[in-house]
Amino acid sequence: MKEIVEPLLKWYQKNKRTLPWREKTDFYHVWISEVMLQQTRIEAVIPYYKRFIHELPTVFDLAKVDDDRLLKLWEGLGYYNRARNLKKAAIIIVEKYQGLFPKDMDQALLLPGIGEYTASAILSICFSKKEVTVDGNVLRVYMRLANCYDNIDNLSIKKRIRSSLTEIIPIKSGDFNQAFMELGEVICLPNGIPKCDICPLRNQCKSRTAHSFLEIPVRKQKALKKNQKYTVLLLVYNKKVALHKRGDVGPLKNLWEFPNLANKYSKEEVLQYLSDCSMKVEKIEKGVSHTHIFTHLKWEMESFIVTVTEENTLYVWEDLENIIKNYALPSAFQPFLNDLSKNRRI
Repeated sequence: MKEIVEPLLKWYQKNKRTLPWREKTDFYHVWISEVMLQQTRIEAVIPYYKRFIHELPTVFDLAKVDDDRLLKLWEGLGYYNRARNLKKAAIIIVEKYQGLFPKDMDQALLLPGIGEYTASAILSICFSKKEVTVDGNVLRVYMRLANCYDNIDNLSIKKRIRSSLTEIIPIKSGDFNQAFMELGEVICLPNGIPKCDICPLRNQCKSRTAHSFLEIPVRKQKALKKNQKYTVLLLVYNKKVALHKRGDVGPLKNLWEFPNLANKYSKEEVLQYLSDCSMKVEKIEKGVSHTHIFTHLKWEMESFIVTVTEENTLYVWEDLENIIKNYALPSAFQPFLNDLSKNRRI
């Protein structure tokens, strides 16, 4: 493994992508980008990152931002607990560390939402600490280099890889970590044929020699996603639409949504439900359907657009422009908002 360090760093210096969070090695910018990049592709993150940094340029701004505004800035990225934990950690950084990120790994790991990967990325990139970052890209590249068929979902294997890379990590630890991850993103691809012919580590790669790269890495078989059916009610009165805030448990907790019912409801069943809620209906029509995929869940969602005769105090009623501008509506519900606004359904 020692033989990979020099060619990897040379390749990175020559080929690294120009990304907005690489313009500075300030911990705040690196931190925000690393959290956003969890579960999200780089190309998708860039506009969200720019918008977030423009409105909240420092950790002090993040620490005092209103929760609803924070979630609105995060809208579209999903996994909203990431945003909530950013603010919690920012408050601690401001109050306990005077706005500076702790340079000790153990202290960094005490911050909400900061795991070993995020902490090591910040400490290596911003402070040149010799901490190894191990993500899916690093695991894949490492196992292919070693032509190793061990299961990367086993914690012991991840620890072994971290230990092995810690032995060879150079002084330019931030560049080394970013180079390893970038190689996995653009050369040693997760899906399809890796670009071995232009890989700087092709001469060190045992998987390339054995032609086994498509078999590696080995992972546990994914569990089947649980299917859930919902009927979304787009309740309209005087060009305003009803919104409801979810509870503090389960997926999308404490986020705004359109009222919805568990299971698939027919038009007649929706009318009966609204009647039971003392809501009078002027008009009802079928809206769009949408399937939303979570990590372990699949929501199959149908909708009805229902014009009612008065506002119901169970809900908040807002016009579409205000919803789009000020409310963090999860991507699961965005197709229904688009149906109302783009198709002029109200």
